[in-house]
Amino acid sequence: MIPIDGSVRIYVATQPIDFRAGINRLMGLVTHVLGHDACAGDVFVFRNKAADKIKLVRHDGSGAVMATKWLDHGKFYWPAVQGGTLALTGAQCVALLSGLDWHKLPFQAARRPAIFG
Repeated sequence: MIPIDGSVRIYVATQPIDFRAGINRLMGLVTHVLGHDACAGDVFVFRNKAADKIKLVRHDGSGAVMATKWLDHGKFYWPAVQGGTLALTGAQCVALLSGLDWHKLPFQAARRPAIFG
């Protein structure tokens, strides 16, 4: 299962991939190209060059899971092509998966609660 909520960190790979890549290749990209721990439970989102197909991968503790989504019309809104990853909130990822412009969602950084003493 690939949860899209506040329980996991979600990273978008900004570079397009060869969409023929399977789960083993994507998990290898997470580790060797993006520099993340592929088995940490984080969700990684990849896109094809045309930006109309995406793949999500996650290691859930017992094995790797991959999901694919293709849009019938239009393209996914994607960050500027650069190196590395971009972190998304669960709400931003849901908007991305729906084909919506997730840039328009308000973003609030989580703050640590103050310790009163």
